[in-house]
Amino acid sequence: MEPHNGVDGEDLPPPPPIPPNVVPTKADSDRSSPPKKAAKPKRVQAQRPGVARRGQQIPLYANHFKVSVRSTDDYFYHYSVSLKYEDDRPVDGKGVGRRVIDKLRQTYDSELGNKDFAYDGEKSLFTLGSLPHVNNEFTVVLEDISSGRTAGNGSPGGNDSPGESDRKRVRRPYQTKAFKVELSFAAKIPMQSLAQALKGYDSENSQEALRVLDIILRQHSAKQGCLLVRQSFFHNNPSNFVDLGGGVMGCRGFHSSFRTTQSGLSLNIDVSTTMIVKPGPVIDFLLQNQNVNTPYQIDWAKAKRMLKNLRIKTSPQNTEYKIVGLSELPCNEQTFVLKQRNGRDGNGEDFHTSEITVYEYFVKHRNIELRYSADLPCINVGKPKRPTYIPMELCNLVSLQRYTKALSNLQRASLVEKSRQKPQERMRVLNDALKHSNYDSEPMLRACGISIATSFTQVEGRVLPAPKLKVGNGEDFLPRNGRWNFNNKKLVQPSNVDRWAVVNFSARCDIRSLVRDLIKCGDMKGISIEQPFDVFEESPQLRRAPPTARVEDMFQQIKTKLPGAPRFLLCLLPERKNCDVYGPWKRKCLAEFGIVTQCIAPTRVNDQYLTNVLLKINAKLGGINSLLHVEHTPAIPLVSKMPTIILGMDVSHGQPGQSDVPSIAAVVSSRQWPLISKYRASVRTQSPKVEMIDSLFRPTENDDQGIMRELLVDFYTSSGKRKPDQIIIFRDGVSESQFNQVLNIELDQIIEACKFLDEQWSPKFTLIVAQKNHHTKFFQHGSPDNVPPGTVVDSKVCHPRNYDFYMCSHAGMIGTTRPTHYHVLLDEIGFSPDDLQELVHSLSYVYQRSTTAISVVAPICYAHLAATQVGQFMKFDDSSETSSSHGGHTSAGSIPVPELPRLHEKVSNSMFFC
Repeated sequence: MEPHNGVDGEDLPPPPPIPPNVVPTKADSDRSSPPKKAAKPKRVQAQRPGVARRGQQIPLYANHFKVSVRSTDDYFYHYSVSLKYEDDRPVDGKGVGRRVIDKLRQTYDSELGNKDFAYDGEKSLFTLGSLPHVNNEFTVVLEDISSGRTAGNGSPGGNDSPGESDRKRVRRPYQTKAFKVELSFAAKIPMQSLAQALKGYDSENSQEALRVLDIILRQHSAKQGCLLVRQSFFHNNPSNFVDLGGGVMGCRGFHSSFRTTQSGLSLNIDVSTTMIVKPGPVIDFLLQNQNVNTPYQIDWAKAKRMLKNLRIKTSPQNTEYKIVGLSELPCNEQTFVLKQRNGRDGNGEDFHTSEITVYEYFVKHRNIELRYSADLPCINVGKPKRPTYIPMELCNLVSLQRYTKALSNLQRASLVEKSRQKPQERMRVLNDALKHSNYDSEPMLRACGISIATSFTQVEGRVLPAPKLKVGNGEDFLPRNGRWNFNNKKLVQPSNVDRWAVVNFSARCDIRSLVRDLIKCGDMKGISIEQPFDVFEESPQLRRAPPTARVEDMFQQIKTKLPGAPRFLLCLLPERKNCDVYGPWKRKCLAEFGIVTQCIAPTRVNDQYLTNVLLKINAKLGGINSLLHVEHTPAIPLVSKMPTIILGMDVSHGQPGQSDVPSIAAVVSSRQWPLISKYRASVRTQSPKVEMIDSLFRPTENDDQGIMRELLVDFYTSSGKRKPDQIIIFRDGVSESQFNQVLNIELDQIIEACKFLDEQWSPKFTLIVAQKNHHTKFFQHGSPDNVPPGTVVDSKVCHPRNYDFYMCSHAGMIGTTRPTHYHVLLDEIGFSPDDLQELVHSLSYVYQRSTTAISVVAPICYAHLAATQVGQFMKFDDSSETSSSHGGHTSAGSIPVPELPRLHEKVSNSMFFC
């Protein structure tokens, strides 16, 4: 950073002398134990400095419904619930809890002081006021609805399966089961804490009080037979189901949560979608799920994994079970020992046993016709040691069971398309939901004196004007409705495309005319594209080879035919970009050879398509497509006055069900100050599902001192040997419960990285979290359209004290616009609310891949792209290749996480992720 500190990539000399009162963390060799120093006061979240005024006012509705609380003098009492069977085994099954607690209330109502309960379905129960202290252990007897455990429903069980008298015994009263319920006092939560929360003073008590209110709503939905997923609920109503293919359905329901806002307590209600397994015959589900035509093509090992723990109903008895597994043998070969009575004397002593197949038992002893189950495995609903087998065709999947596996791209596209709703339709659906939910009838809410308004909250929004852009030939122009195009315009800084070639992995398209059109289109945009050296075709016999072998072979071809390393490779993929060659190809180009590459999967090639491809190529090769007008004039408030680096931070995790896939942390940083349109990225792996970035600073590792050092050194060298005096951080993907960690742990690591480079250097920080994963939506008064791009809301539905605002910077063309919720956790730089909102708005216009304003600031989008793209490097790794080029520290400390190959120095500063 300073000249004496060495430049890019060189080892740093010893740091400057240490002041007597400082204990440097770098002297601490053990990363696992924190350095011993006086505990610093914790940073707390910034408070709102006032509201912004800029922009044209626009009246809006928000999907927040006002909640009135009559009295806040009462207390919620929290009891811890312990459920056991009679023999003291803990109850582990889900769903039993609610039935047991309902029965407890019916049975012991007067002993429990006639109290209403709010029960979370697991270990917490809340009451308004305390329960009488008479007794805290109760015995509850339930009629066991699925009494199939003893095979009394006629399915062949273990060694004591019933025989002749099956059908008579089905009509007997249900089996009963006894449970022990112990309630022990855990805490007392004053409802007064809600009043405190409404003034903006969040405490543990106010969070708990809100949690109780949310639990009351969840319980209300559970009583109506809904599927509950966190704070969303889904009714068993086929009109809410849409088929996504593969045996999966999207199910539309509602999210509801209580929020403290500037205008008081509100209930935020929104439409929500989850995936469920398609109800109906198990065999139909398997055929669709595996995309095969006949049961004989089913992969049964895969089927077993897919079916485990799903619930079925069997015909003709209509009894419900959970699937444990499948039989090893088909139905007509799988045997069990059948016990049958000889006499009819009723004393039950006289049995004879015989071995019989499941098929024979159902057909001969039960007189049930089986059309196709004979050659298929049976479904096991018993215990692993004592199986209970049922032929497949008698099993139907129960409705409303979540599908938790990752969706295919087609399914995801279908889900997005089918769950879209225009703003007016969404308002109507939410209005209906509130009417039908009938919260006024919920006794616990009534007892708390809580009532919920039925009208949307009115809020005042402001529409910020679009920033002026600069394109080629010194032209300025103003985007309209969040969009612009390059028709008859040149790019502001076009690059030259020379020393390049085309690589074709079996895409069926006319490459000659594609190249010709690309050169012509480039010429119109100011990009000079030479003729390619060559077109490399993949030999047809390699198309079924493993992806890494296909890439290796292609590079052998390139090496033998080209005079030297190409500067750029255009790669044609056989199908969409997610094809399995993509990851190994990117890795080979970016990590091993340092070659800029653009992958395309052309289906329809027109001018618009080619322009979009050229925007990416130009940005990757170091050009700039368009700039903000203010980047040319030192006019960006505060940012232009002093060297300022802008960071975007994101962590991407493996898909659902991939718990062992490392998470990938990416940080992008602006370069060439005073520009705020050029970025580069630094990417690392970390432990699966860990959200906090643990590799920002690594003082003890020589070859990798962490992400921040790399980015700060690059800013210094690309910005005329200036250190940033101001660091603006945009952090994506963290929930409110993690703000504290971002503010105190991640920020500390960034500060340490700065001090490590220069002990005297103290930049100022502004730290902003961007959230897309929330449920606040805005609607225009009496208009079917989405809110206009540039809409900001920082009143009424925002936090009572903390510094936050909602922004819709993009034009919502389909569905209902989802605003980005920005939380300013820290602002040492001292932006005015207007200037900060304007900076955020402007950063939605510098995204080089498109000619539209985007919904969240570009640095965050870039971090997301970089994490996703580099994550593809690892997808097809064999374990031998995952050894690291730098140490594998993880936040867990113990499990080594495979490290990513480092980007080649030729491309490490480029916008390779564009």
